[in-house]
Formats: sequence, structure tokens, C-alpha cells
Amino acid sequence: MATITVIGAGAMGSAVGRRLAEGGATVLTFLEGRSTATLDRAKAAGMRPTTLTEAIGADLVLSIVPPAEALGVAKTVAAESLRLAKPVVFIDCNAIAPATMKQVAETCAGTPVEVIDGSIIGGPPRPGYDPKFYVSADSENHTRRLSDHGLVVRRIDGGIGAASALKMSYAGITKGMTGLGTAMMLGAIRNGADESLKREIAESVPDIDKRLSASIPDMYQKAYRWVAEMREIAEFLGPDDAASQIFHGMAGVFEKMAADRDGDAVLASQLDKLLAVKEGK
Repeated sequence: MATITVIGAGAMGSAVGRRLAEGGATVLTFLEGRSTATLDRAKAAGMRPTTLTEAIGADLVLSIVPPAEALGVAKTVAAESLRLAKPVVFIDCNAIAPATMKQVAETCAGTPVEVIDGSIIGGPPRPGYDPKFYVSADSENHTRRLSDHGLVVRRIDGGIGAASALKMSYAGITKGMTGLGTAMMLGAIRNGADESLKREIAESVPDIDKRLSASIPDMYQKAYRWVAEMREIAEFLGPDDAASQIFHGMAGVFEKMAADRDGDAVLASQLDKLLAVKEGK
């Protein structure tokens, strides 16, 4: 039975911790400075909060935090690893650009930390559903322990940056579509073309209509987390690629939707009303 640390006990981190615990792993977490609600969520998922030293002494250490926190977690793990007398296997599972992932690896250079590039495709694990954990730079197959305890792991040939590139590409398409649909529908609402747009989408491209009708409302509570992710995707494409500007724009869209959720939710209400319009009405 493996001991696995999950740093981060948000919706994804706690669900991953629960799946690993259900699969027989001992699951630790380090939550210094986090809220009581976060501590309660971690404990309910079968995760045991502990000290940083014990946490990084586990067989595997997973980082599942918002993109903006990824480098800080790596720095903390690298510094604490110098206190241990054994190697630390650290898997960064965050939605970060390959360049940021390489910074994570560089941060850990010269320490006992072995860095594995990871990315999660899909939502939090739940009964009957499993996201996929893609990994690269795992020459020793350390991540087999994740498979052994209930996670779906897929290996990618390539080094640091390969798994992160997959995440950036996939999220750019899927979350980018949600952001684009949100922006265009809000534009149509402002100009009185909203119901006509919705009916045309439903008639002409029903698959897109179905997808946006689910993904846009689902986005509201996640929008604040997607802001940094969109900026990471822009970084992934690079300043010489004009498409990077699209994702700077998407960051702005999600920033606006996050502020709307924290405020009076006027935009969300307008979108919900529009998404409820049925074809032919």
C-alpha cells in the first residue's frame, strides 16, 4: 500500500484524494493556512492533514493547485526536501504551460526532488467517472502507484513539458469554446440578437448548442480558476503566435464572469435565460 500526498484540497484535489484512499492508499495532505472548510473537505475525502516534512516524505507527492500557485508549491517542496534523507517524487498535475513546468523542474534542480510532468484531463473523479492523468518524464514508472490505487494514468513519450503541452492544447480547445460561446452570446444579448442566435445554433449546429448549454452554466463557479489557465495557454502559444491574444481575451471573459458571480450575477442570469430558449420558439 502506497502513501501518497496530495497538496491541494479543492474540488479536484479532494476528489483525487478520495479516489486514492478508496483504492487503498494512505493519503496525506499539507494544508497550513487553509480554511476550516478546506480542512473539513480533505478529512471527509479520507485525506490526513500533516506536517510538510511528513507530507513530502510520501511515496509520491502530487501538486493539484490553481496554476498561479504551482511554482510556489514547487519551491516549498524543494526547500523542505533538503531536510529529508531520501528522494522525493513530485508530480506537478497543474494546468500550466510547458515553460512554467520547466521552471518547476529548474526550481527542484540540485535537490532530492525528482519532477514528473503531469496533467489532468477531465473533471474530478466521481462514481462511474474517471479523468485521465497524463504523465511525461517518468522513466522509472513511479506513477504506476497511481494506477494501482484507482487512477487512470496514460504515459506520454517525451520529457518535462510534454504532458503540460497536452493539457494546454486540450483546454485551449474545450474551455476556449466555452469562453468564445459566452462572449458571443453576451454580445448578441447586448445587441438584441440573442434569441435568434440561440435558435440558429440549435438548428444549424445542434452539437455545439448542446455542449454550450451544459458548459456555460458549469463554468460560472470555475471561472476564477480559469483566468490564470487562459494566460498559461497564451504563454504556451507564445508572443509570436497571434492566437495567443485570443487566450488573453479569454482570460478577460472568465475574469468578468468570476466578478459577476461574486456580484449580482446579472450576466449569468442573462445567459441562463438565453440557453433555455428552445429551437423553433
